[in-house]
Amino acid sequence: MKNSIHITIVLLFSSVMLFAQTNETKRADAYFAKFAYVDAAKLYEKIAIKTPTQHVLQRLGDSYYHNVNMKAASIAYRKLFLKYENTITDKDYFFKYAQSLRGISDYAASDIWMKKFHEAKKVDDRGIHFVSNATKKASLEKDPNYTIKNLESINTKHSDFGATVYNDVVLFSSKQRENRFVKRTHSWDKGYFLDIYKVAEKNIFDTTAKTHSFSEDINSKYHESSITFSPDKKVLYFTRNNYNKGKYREDKEGTNKLKIYSATVNSKGRWKNITELPFNSNEYSVGHPTVSADGRRLYFTSDMPGGYGQTDIWYVTILDNNTFGKPQNLGANINTKGREMFPFVAADDVLYFSSDGYFGLGALDVFSSKQDIQGDYQAPKNLKAPINSPLDDFSFSINLETKKGYLSSNRAGGKGDDDIYSITKLKERVIPPCFTQKQGVVVDVDTQELLPGSKVVLITKKGVRLDSTIVGADAKFSFKLSCDSTYTVHASKQYFKPAMKQFVAKKSTEKETVKLALQLSDDFVHCGVGRICVKIKPIYFDYNKSNIRPDAAEELQKIVAVMNKYPQINIQSGSHTDARGRASYNEKLSDRRAKSTVRYIISKGISSNRITGKGFGETQLTNNCVDNDRHTDRVKCSKEEHQANRRTEFVIVKMK
Repeated sequence: MKNSIHITIVLLFSSVMLFAQTNETKRADAYFAKFAYVDAAKLYEKIAIKTPTQHVLQRLGDSYYHNVNMKAASIAYRKLFLKYENTITDKDYFFKYAQSLRGISDYAASDIWMKKFHEAKKVDDRGIHFVSNATKKASLEKDPNYTIKNLESINTKHSDFGATVYNDVVLFSSKQRENRFVKRTHSWDKGYFLDIYKVAEKNIFDTTAKTHSFSEDINSKYHESSITFSPDKKVLYFTRNNYNKGKYREDKEGTNKLKIYSATVNSKGRWKNITELPFNSNEYSVGHPTVSADGRRLYFTSDMPGGYGQTDIWYVTILDNNTFGKPQNLGANINTKGREMFPFVAADDVLYFSSDGYFGLGALDVFSSKQDIQGDYQAPKNLKAPINSPLDDFSFSINLETKKGYLSSNRAGGKGDDDIYSITKLKERVIPPCFTQKQGVVVDVDTQELLPGSKVVLITKKGVRLDSTIVGADAKFSFKLSCDSTYTVHASKQYFKPAMKQFVAKKSTEKETVKLALQLSDDFVHCGVGRICVKIKPIYFDYNKSNIRPDAAEELQKIVAVMNKYPQINIQSGSHTDARGRASYNEKLSDRRAKSTVRYIISKGISSNRITGKGFGETQLTNNCVDNDRHTDRVKCSKEEHQANRRTEFVIVKMK
């Protein structure tokens, strides 16, 4: 009885505990679903002590990962993989674990897990980028091209980032104290909502300098960040939650997304006409805008459909009257399956952005990409340390005239969460753009003879026609190309089928020649050395006859069709006999046959000055059927073999 009571008590206690844990997990999941990662992490941590299920450990790691607490995230993921590695179906956890390890500078362990990620997802470009560059970490650890300094006058214990120069002030995003909605906090990290602040640029190193709210027209009770201006400073673009004119909107799942808004300055310096940009949506986020130096493009970050990864960099063309073109993705040269964020385009059109999809020192690293002569962005380059660190580095900007700029980072040694750093670009060795010459030649695919007069067109990877030339007597061509870019050369010539070849332009000391071999069109055929004939079936004549047979008339109609199709060509009808009979007679017979075909073709509307006829008798036999007075050797042949020699060919004698 005592045992029964004991068992009942244990079962009852276990049921109560299980019910309590289930409720706590649901509460934690609810926090997680609303991006309240601080509250979620506290509950998951508590649950994991007694019931470290796969779900709980995954969510615990993710809660820390999303708030860039890489040390805590790596510990949670370590527990997850020790216990559940073989049952994890979402292989992105290999990537997250590897990245959290990079965040605490454990690169050796990170490389191991990144290789596992690559083995699990072979086509994921993040794994490809990391594994192929794993031995190059040392090359990223120090770059003497920049110096950086923490802006202690601006930074607080809260998140401060995204510095932008506007006239004589520096604008930045922050969760500072001056916000009139200071009592409101955001559930993601328990911090205050972001507003845009300003400080005089001359005071950015003065620790006693005061910061102030940028604009009561722009700042609201939700997030505002990432501000940028048109070149004339009359239009600004900024990121805000999906909240405008007192209306707060959510997507179908109840999530409030980010949107880009514009505003225009009035005569009193107030920012008015706050307008949501037309490519925003309630169902996805757009943010982090930046305007190109010429004011023609607005670059931004978005997770809109049609991208490559979690967030991509896109752009729209800025048109007249505050209208915009259709959003364009920057493509796979820039975007990965990871996160590409915080674009900035310098005055020289170099694109800077942050990404965790390329090989780097930590979570988000800053990369740069130049445009080639076709306007395509080239493979991104890591800006290395000290710009990059084991944690997030983003919101990079640079003034090419002053060589000064700004960077945001949550690296170790800062004052708070995200900090703003001033950067100075030091004098560096200027590496001129790489160009190379690519030479080629156009030939006939069958005879390998040169084909002067051929047209060769140079085409970019995106199909844009870049250059063209007509080859001379040597049939050669040459183009100046950007190194490491992909091109296609397309060759064409009348009477031939076009040909093309794709290649990557490499800088090389050896001159590699591209050979473009053209094949005759289906209307023509090679019929001897240096001769081209109209392609038809052989025209035969009856023995000792020169009249046109019905089967010959059918083929002659093809000659008429080809001459109408190509009005520039002139043709010689060459008629041949077999070797039976006297040679002199055969020569006359073949001449009658040639003239007979000419008369037939002229009767069908072809000008008489475009076609001539000549008889060759038995001088050009196609086989060894020799048996007349001109030959000492005689060969016995069948009627069919003799008939093979009784033919008429139509040779092109003029081809413009």
